[in-house]
Amino acid sequence: MISKETIDKIFSTARVEEVISDFVNLKKSGSNYKGLSPFVDEKTPSFMVSPAKQIWKDFSSGKGGNVVTFIMEQEHYTYPEALRYLAKKYHIEIEEDETELTEEQKEIQLNKESLYQLSEVANEYFQQQLWDEEEGKTLALSYFREREIRDEIIKQFQLGYSPKSRSAFTTYALEKGYKREALEKSGLGIFKEDSEIGYDRFRERVIFPIHSFSGRVLGFGGRVLQNHGKTAKYLNSPESEIYHKSQTLYGLFQAKTHIIKEDNCYLVEGYMDVITLYQNGIKNVVASSGTSLTTDQIRLIKRLTPNITILYDGDPAGIKASFRGIDMILEQEMNVRVLLFPQGEDPDSFARKHTTEEIELYFKQNIKDFINFKTDVLLEETQGDPIKKASLIRDIVGSIALITNLIQQEIYIKECSRLLDISEQVLFSELAQISQPKENKENSSSAPRPQLQAINKQSSKEVDFTYKIEEDILDLMLSYGDFEIEIKYQDEDETYSTTVIEEIVQKLQEDDIQFSIDFYNKIFHDIIEGLENNELRTGSYFVKSEEEEFTHFAAEKMLKKYSISKNWEAKEIFVPTLEQNLAKNTKDVILTYKSMKIIQMKNALALQLKDKYLTDEKRITIFKQLMNLDTLLKRIKQLENRVM
Repeated sequence: MISKETIDKIFSTARVEEVISDFVNLKKSGSNYKGLSPFVDEKTPSFMVSPAKQIWKDFSSGKGGNVVTFIMEQEHYTYPEALRYLAKKYHIEIEEDETELTEEQKEIQLNKESLYQLSEVANEYFQQQLWDEEEGKTLALSYFREREIRDEIIKQFQLGYSPKSRSAFTTYALEKGYKREALEKSGLGIFKEDSEIGYDRFRERVIFPIHSFSGRVLGFGGRVLQNHGKTAKYLNSPESEIYHKSQTLYGLFQAKTHIIKEDNCYLVEGYMDVITLYQNGIKNVVASSGTSLTTDQIRLIKRLTPNITILYDGDPAGIKASFRGIDMILEQEMNVRVLLFPQGEDPDSFARKHTTEEIELYFKQNIKDFINFKTDVLLEETQGDPIKKASLIRDIVGSIALITNLIQQEIYIKECSRLLDISEQVLFSELAQISQPKENKENSSSAPRPQLQAINKQSSKEVDFTYKIEEDILDLMLSYGDFEIEIKYQDEDETYSTTVIEEIVQKLQEDDIQFSIDFYNKIFHDIIEGLENNELRTGSYFVKSEEEEFTHFAAEKMLKKYSISKNWEAKEIFVPTLEQNLAKNTKDVILTYKSMKIIQMKNALALQLKDKYLTDEKRITIFKQLMNLDTLLKRIKQLENRVM
């Protein structure tokens, strides 16, 4: 187990804004940062990061927490995995406690972590084979150098080689203690049912490791060096617990900072396309290798930039693929441009034949927005045929219909009108016809048929209000619990100093009040435990908890989505903040909660009075209880300075 001292050092060193900016394009927003949610698809940024409080909150998905929980959510790591990731990023040496994991904990960590570890071991092995072994240097290293890839780029992308021997890596991994099951799940080793000896999936191939957003090795791509008839030229790792082809992009780990800087992402098809362009100065480039472009891949890019430029071969297959990609990107409300290379060229071959300056000039002169690109390509096919031209127009307007921004739609319609020599009115009419069925379909699918349900309105409102007031109490303790306040109740001569946490805990405990939700009680009892140890446990304590439920809740309370505009202050409109009215709000929320609890008790007693079998003695007792509760309620109302 990672020692508490190491965990404390990680939390004190890691900066939440630095870590999250590796995954999300953050922009300054007052004292905080804002960006698009990395967890859901959204149009307006609702992902907030507070450097001052070292927390984040995603108001779209409801998730939130600290720097560790972000890595857990983003990379699907366990708590220890996330800590190790941050320790590595900030060069913190991990000290281990001698406490042993339980068998259950070991089993939970075993499957996924063993795949990550095995992938890292394989990555190191393949690189060692490339640089240190004669076979690797002769076959693989010479191959890369023939492709004019410099050594520093080979090392940066961690390229490697899997030797000819049928089971070289499988034998190596088994000797290292990795089990057959892990080798099979990762796809690195293949075993026949009746054999304990496996063979290597990637033997006699140069290796391209595929990294996660954060740099962990998820899987591999392998390219043959010699053509063996039916052998596939490229081979990828199979789907596994850690590798999902449709959710990864080759080169994204190396390119992400450049994508943010350039505010644009170049999208290509192959591993070598990425590497050669990167070497030639085009570093904001990724590939959808191993799969056709997917929505998840587009969303990965959208976290970093709203702009994608598709780079495709200048052959019919490349053109057809670009059409499909254009519409998928537009559906994700992103801006898309296209570049076709000359016939017979691909990004790799073109980059190897030209200097960086020539590549940049070619890009500048030949990149087109999707309207111009589609028009140029499809007009060649019409050749004066009015039927084909009508089909072309409908195709282009269909792409425009995918754009939700009305201003952009109108601009593209005007451009389409100019290029195709057809009136804007006709194009807008066609746009309306294409859009209408889509809207009808969305409305019918998203609006379920209403069903009659019996609802106890009074009890529903009562329950909702109970949860709300309890949440407000916890909000005060987590956000302002260690603030000192001056409190005075109506029947007391002088004010007294206390903290928000101490005041709330004392007033609720004196009446033995419990929260209605178990989760709220867990937090409340944790706060009480802190007081018993002379500790004020506010949000900054809970946001570091290993329990995600605690960290999400604490982050939500500490990082509010809305704040008072600076413009109000400039216009001399001053609104008292919660902090400025802290003593009054603390007193009010306690008294309101007690009033609500008394009313709930009265309602419960009133229900008992409806029992026709109730004895006279019991009925009198209930009436006395109700009178006492009425007296208490009046007393609280007086303390609240409210009129009954």
